[in-house]
This record gives sequence, structure tokens and C-alpha cells, in this order.
Amino acid sequence: MYRQLDAMGAVLIEGVKGCGKTATARQIAASEVLLDSDPSAAMAVDLDPRLVLNGDSPRLLDEWQRAPRIWDAVRRAVDDRRLTGQFVLTGSATPSDDVPRHSGAGRFGIVQMRTMTLAEKQATTPTVSVGGLLAGDTPPPDRSSLEVRDYLHHLAVGGWPGLVGADETTARTFLDGYLDMIIEHDIAEVSGSPRNPRLVGRFLHAYAQLISQPATISTIVRRARDDVDEDTRAPSRYVADPYLDALRRMKIIDEVPAWEPAVRSSKRLTMTPKRQLGDPSLAASLLQMSPARMLTDLETTGFLFESLVGHDLRTYAEAAGASLFHYREHDARLEVDFVLETRDGDWVGIEVKMGESELDKAAASLTRLAERVARQPKALAVITAGSLAYTRDDGVHVVPLGCLGA
Repeated sequence: MYRQLDAMGAVLIEGVKGCGKTATARQIAASEVLLDSDPSAAMAVDLDPRLVLNGDSPRLLDEWQRAPRIWDAVRRAVDDRRLTGQFVLTGSATPSDDVPRHSGAGRFGIVQMRTMTLAEKQATTPTVSVGGLLAGDTPPPDRSSLEVRDYLHHLAVGGWPGLVGADETTARTFLDGYLDMIIEHDIAEVSGSPRNPRLVGRFLHAYAQLISQPATISTIVRRARDDVDEDTRAPSRYVADPYLDALRRMKIIDEVPAWEPAVRSSKRLTMTPKRQLGDPSLAASLLQMSPARMLTDLETTGFLFESLVGHDLRTYAEAAGASLFHYREHDARLEVDFVLETRDGDWVGIEVKMGESELDKAAASLTRLAERVARQPKALAVITAGSLAYTRDDGVHVVPLGCLGA
């Protein structure tokens, strides 16, 4: 964020509600305006957005999306002042495209903030660097202190700053209230029109059932219909589209796009994104998957664990200047859970397996992908819930999630 402030007149911090945007921004802001809790500020914005811009810099404009006119006022102020580091804007939702505003190109830097990783929660001591994998470094042998039950706990509690150190009962109460607020109130506010909370809840539940899978929206809608009786309403595709748009703008949904590499064959690739939520605990809560229940449904738990890996990988990758993708061929003959790629085209293939019984299969998938792609990978790795980090004879790295960091 400091790099962005040094280079741009304003920085926009986006992220799911509760991930710590305001607290983080306050660490660097010299003055602030809280648009969600200061009635006088809201009145001033209605009169003239420029009235709330005066103050020591960087000036924090918290929950700016509640007064979208601020965007253009900040853009103009940046142009007039011709100085970097003037404003920090935070928001839990992106205003609708129906709200007219000028491009922020050249004035705004954007920081995507997510809930905390295992390393940020100090639940682990990382020894394997995602940046190192992208550079082609061989990770050192190591042993993770985390066991399977620890990962299940973190799936249930999530990466919410307010839940660091909390028990699972406290987390369940928090997440139930969090999801109720989204379903009953927030989605209608963000979408700008009333929404049926029961249909929103069914859509989110069906979405969670297909977590970590490249499912189409039609498939999610069919799953929502399958979950209700014939006489009970279920969301249609027409109804689901506004839900999806609002949930994306609220960062509740945080999908992993499909990778389009230069391949040596004419394989058709699936372009459907892999479905993920802003924090893996949201999916666990929607599915009512406590750690005890996770042990009785290991198939679903495997998808939840993959979601946890994807969440942390994405954060580490972005810190290293890379993006997160998934790879799947149209005929499903080959799919790889995650691919990290830098702007220079360097890439790392990642498979996720909770246990070690399918390591050979995972390594074979990674090797086949490397054979298909014209540019050779910097590394191939399988991320597990096991204890040992090492490099196999075929060059594929085995890395416990508890050993992974930026």
C-alpha cells in the first residue's frame, strides 16, 4: 500500500466487509471521514463532496461507496493538487455501473484486501516462499506443526481479524450473524432494490455446495432448485444474475479465473471460473460444516481445504506480483487446481491434496500440464495437509499448507 501511495494521488482499498480495511487504513491515514457513521459528513457530501476532502494527508474516506460522488471529487482534487499520497478510500462494495463516474486511471491505485492467511494469523511459521517458487527456488525440507484437526479449526473460524484466537462456537455465532446481515439487508442495499432473502439464502447455499469447482451459474441454480420442495420457490437464472453481481461487488464472491496459456496442442479449455467465497469459513458456515462434521464428509472437506489453500495462495501470489488461475480442459481429461503466473509469463502449477495417498496422481497431472504448455514452469508443487515438506524424485515439491508463506 505504501508503494501505491508513493506513486498515486489516491489509493482505493477494496475487500469483503470485516477483513480489516479501516483498521489498516487508519495506520497510515493522518485524518479521516467515516461516511457510514458520521451524519454531518453525509450531509456535507450531499451539499458538495469537496467539503469532506480538506484535512491532513493521507485523508481516509471510509465506506466511500455510500456517497459515490466522492469519487469524482477526489479525482479532481488529485488533479488540482498534483501530489501523491493524498487520499485513501475504503469500501466493502463497489458501486453499481449505473452510477456515473470518471475513470480513476492515473490517479487511483487499487489494493485488494482479503481476510488473513494462516501466516498472518501467526498460526504457522512459513519456510516455503511462494515468491521463491515463482523464482524457481527449491524449497528446503521442513516439517509443519499443523495437523488435520488444526486446518479444520481454521476452516471453521476463518481469517477474520476479529476472530483471531477465537473458539469455534464464537466463530459460528459471528458467521451466522454475518451471513444473516448479507442475506437480509446488505444485498438489497448494494443491488439498489429489494431482494427475497429466502432466495438469496438458497443461492448462497447452492454456491457453497459447489465451492472450489468450475460450476456454471446454471448448475448453481439447478442445485438451488434441487434443495427445495416442488411447492417451494427457488431462484431462477434471471433472478440469480443480480444476486451474483451484488455478491461480487461486495467481495463475498471471489472467483478464480481460468488460465489461458499457450499450449502445444489444440485442447479446448474451460473458461468457467472456479467458485470461491471471500473467506473459506463462509462456505463452511453455509454448509453447516463443523470440524466434527468435516471428519464425516471428507469429500466436501477436500473442497473446503482447497478453498483455504486458494485463499492463502492468492494473497501470497499477489504479494509476489503474480495472479491465481485454475486450468481445466473442456473434456476434463486434465485439470490442475491452481496456476500462479507473473506478468512476465513465469508460472507455477499447484495441485491440492489433503492426504498423501494421491500424491502420485497429483504429480502426474502437473507433469502433463508442463508437457502441454510451451513455456516451462518455474516449479510444480502439491500442497497438502500433511506434515513433511520435501522434493520428490520427479522434481515435484510437496508442501504442507502450514509451511507456505509469501
